[in-house]
Amino acid sequence: MDTLCYIREIYQAISEFEIFFHQKYGISLNEGMLLCSLKNGSLPAGEIAKKLNLSQSNTSKVLKSVESKKLVKRTLGEKDRRQIYYLLTSTGKNTIDNIKCEKENMPSLLKCLVENANNPKP
Repeated sequence: MDTLCYIREIYQAISEFEIFFHQKYGISLNEGMLLCSLKNGSLPAGEIAKKLNLSQSNTSKVLKSVESKKLVKRTLGEKDRRQIYYLLTSTGKNTIDNIKCEKENMPSLLKCLVENANNPKP
């Protein structure tokens, strides 16, 4: 039961951070993670869904949202013109470059998890 309670606390900390993140940057965490997944180039929707661990349906909603905000755009595949790829616009690149998830604005539980993830023990 302690594990379940700890997971609840993590979920609450993420929810609290998502509210801060949306207020500061005007995008949701899923939108921010989508932008991060496109930092190294274009991807098709299926690959984005895998990277974000979202269903195709949820990925479509997030893609539609960031497209409407002019943060990403669609392009057709070079080899297969039926394939649609998504890439960052200059606005999307600026948005992701300006995101600074300062630790002081992060709930303490998340701060600890991020620090442990960034500094794994051997």
